[in-house]
Amino acid sequence: LSERQVERWLCLRRSQDKPSTLTKFCETCWRCLYYTCSFSYGVFCLWEKPWLCDINHSWYGYPHQSITSDCWWYYMISLAFYWSLTVSQFFDVKRKDFWQMFIHHIAAICLMGFSWVCNLHRIGTLVLLTHDCSDIFLEAAKMAKYANYQRVCDALFVLFTILWIITRLGVFPMWIIYSTAIEAPNYVEMFPAYYVFNSLLLLLLVLHLFWTYVILKIAYKSMVAGQVCYSRQ
Repeated sequence: LSERQVERWLCLRRSQDKPSTLTKFCETCWRCLYYTCSFSYGVFCLWEKPWLCDINHSWYGYPHQSITSDCWWYYMISLAFYWSLTVSQFFDVKRKDFWQMFIHHIAAICLMGFSWVCNLHRIGTLVLLTHDCSDIFLEAAKMAKYANYQRVCDALFVLFTILWIITRLGVFPMWIIYSTAIEAPNYVEMFPAYYVFNSLLLLLLVLHLFWTYVILKIAYKSMVAGQVCYSRQ
């Protein structure tokens, strides 16, 4: 083969390795469906739970706190999902933030494991509910992007950004982490796993700050270009 033919063959070979738009759409659709169902079920589980309105109920009577069947299923389904993401991430569409997402999945699994073993499931359910909320609109915006509905994508992305900032940079650190770090010592005797649990929560917060910087940076560049939809490639 000539040099030009070899270059053409290599170009075609690389393009074959790239996932198609349909593949990306299907993957995103699956995640959007999961986050929607998970968040809806989480709201259903916690709607009448006292610690949803008053987070201090997460510490009253600790560690002698029973777990209801709906919260048990909520935990098990979420744990199975993050385990599946950790494994399938090596086979799914490759992302630029591969290692950040991998660390996030491992931290989420460790958090759920520690909270389950230490009977901190009440705080754990609040963390899960907080994280599932904004992800719905992120995946929906990506679906609209792949389907070439740019205006729908832009609207969904704006909703996603607002919810992300409110939940990940507002509710999560100022309500949940504040409770575990400042209020919990007033009700619970400290133990080694407690500090590990709080360290993992802080690790998630650091990842949230990193992703917030990335989201705002891409949003700014897209707005300058005339499109505000965020599609993580």
